[in-house]
Amino acid sequence: MTPSATVAPDPARPVAVGRAGTVTRGRAQTVVTPPETVEAPARPELDDGDHDRFAHYCKKADIVRAHVTGEAIVALCGKRWVPTRDPSRYPVCPSCRELKDAGYTLR
Repeated sequence: MTPSATVAPDPARPVAVGRAGTVTRGRAQTVVTPPETVEAPARPELDDGDHDRFAHYCKKADIVRAHVTGEAIVALCGKRWVPTRDPSRYPVCPSCRELKDAGYTLR
């Protein structure tokens, strides 16, 4: 037999599955382990509804961080969302405007 030839499994030798997932064929043993389970990270709960068509007041640093990391941010009115659109195309949120005019600031 040449060194590059492969040996086919002998059909006369039975394959037995032992304890803990070991597969034996003659004297050789192969340990079979199940793949590790990877869980997806929890998604933040975002608001749905009317607030989607308004530009909101929030910190500039939070907007930059949200654009880089994709995290949700909180506006002055309490809306949680991930900013992806140009806010200059939308009217300012009435709730945010009222709160800002009343003297509320972003922390």
